[in-house]
Amino acid sequence: MAGLAWGGVVMRRAELATARKAAGYTQESLAAALNVDRSTVIRWEAGDYAPLPYLRPKLARLLRHTPEQLRALIDGDPVSDRDTLSPDVEAACTWLDERLNWKPGTSARRVTARLPKTRRELPTRQARRDRVSRTDVVAALRAYYGSDPDYSLYTARFGGQALETSILTRPDWLDLHIPLNETTDALALAPTTSEPTADPVPAAALERLAEVEAAGVRLTNEQTYRLLDVDIRASAIRGTVGVAPFLEYALTLDLLENELLDALADGQPVKTGSLPLRDKYLPSLASAVDLSSRLCAGGVLALSAIARSADTYGTADFALLVQERSHLVVNAARQLTVIPKGFHQPMTDVHADTSLRNSLLRELEEELFGRTELDNTVSAPRAALPMHLARLSKPMRSLLTTDGLRVECTGFGINLVSGNYEFGFLLTISNMDFWSQFGGHIEANWEARRLKIYTSSNTDFMTCPESMQSWNNEGFFAFTSGLDRLRSSKSIPSDD
Repeated sequence: MAGLAWGGVVMRRAELATARKAAGYTQESLAAALNVDRSTVIRWEAGDYAPLPYLRPKLARLLRHTPEQLRALIDGDPVSDRDTLSPDVEAACTWLDERLNWKPGTSARRVTARLPKTRRELPTRQARRDRVSRTDVVAALRAYYGSDPDYSLYTARFGGQALETSILTRPDWLDLHIPLNETTDALALAPTTSEPTADPVPAAALERLAEVEAAGVRLTNEQTYRLLDVDIRASAIRGTVGVAPFLEYALTLDLLENELLDALADGQPVKTGSLPLRDKYLPSLASAVDLSSRLCAGGVLALSAIARSADTYGTADFALLVQERSHLVVNAARQLTVIPKGFHQPMTDVHADTSLRNSLLRELEEELFGRTELDNTVSAPRAALPMHLARLSKPMRSLLTTDGLRVECTGFGINLVSGNYEFGFLLTISNMDFWSQFGGHIEANWEARRLKIYTSSNTDFMTCPESMQSWNNEGFFAFTSGLDRLRSSKSIPSDD
């Protein structure tokens, strides 16, 4: 009956379940990782039993908590706001000390000193940022950067409306239908590692880490690819990439979005000289497109379209998968976007993993088919070939062994919010049996607050103002360019 005791115990164990889900584990997978029965995890979360002492260090690591934080979840011991940082933030502080040539421990002390104020102010700060619309962001970026005859902001025409985004692109980067294969998927690793770096601004970097700690956002320092040049011609994607530590991006260019949102929320004019971080890292359209001169991280995002039969749903259609992002994802809480969506980064082989298709398939396995061991925010890679056929989920194995998956690049652009490169894709599963056979395997991971399914036969939901403003720019770019391609290739009726 311990699980029905006074509210404190129930709340603590509810928070334990929340921490498990945030770490990307089901009750079954956490039990397997700890070599205990699922019933044991159920009893922990119900408040019937507590984890034995010998299990707690590993449980803390799996949940990405400090021992003190885990003790607070299980036993109710208070966590000191002054003395404890999460392992992710502690590691980031160590990196920042090295990057700025500070004495060890300096960043941790300064982040800890900021925490009380950040914890008080962050909820209001986030609420104000949430009220800034996507349209306001796009208008501000247009005012800051002006125009260029060779480039334009991607504009989707949907339901009779023209909807501008923050994705800087040009005609030969749009309306693509490049199937990804060994010939067309041709990004290569640069032979040198002397690419320019981005220098952190100390105060801004420290405040970002304080916000990460206060909000419980996940932050790791795995390698990520940086785009050095790109050539999309002759129906192929060619170019070179280097690698950079993710923290170099997270503590520099990734700060530009919140700086812009805070300025707009405060009613400040947006122009050159008014945004110090943007003035430093991304001051002009020329700097945005000169990829080799700056840190340009980015990723892959795809509209997933799965065929469904008329026998089950009354009319044959495609299920269009959309996610609402979790508050645990940096700069993305409650925004709508496509799924899968992720950074282009290596898993274990920095040369072979430059393939965009590899990143897409990895994200599909992780975000939709439950492969938590592919998530480098949960654990470091341990398998030499994590995407080997023998390790794939049943749905993915079926798709790849039956040629049931078509992957096409639909567009490319530079997102002026943070200077990221964005490759938009359409993932099409045309086998009518897949949905009935494997639909039950589809479950979004911790990055999604919820998963939504729309039908290709009725996209009226897109025309309401609330929906339009809920999308992030890159997600809207991938969704609309993917939907255009799906219509043209599968004869889906147009709304226009």
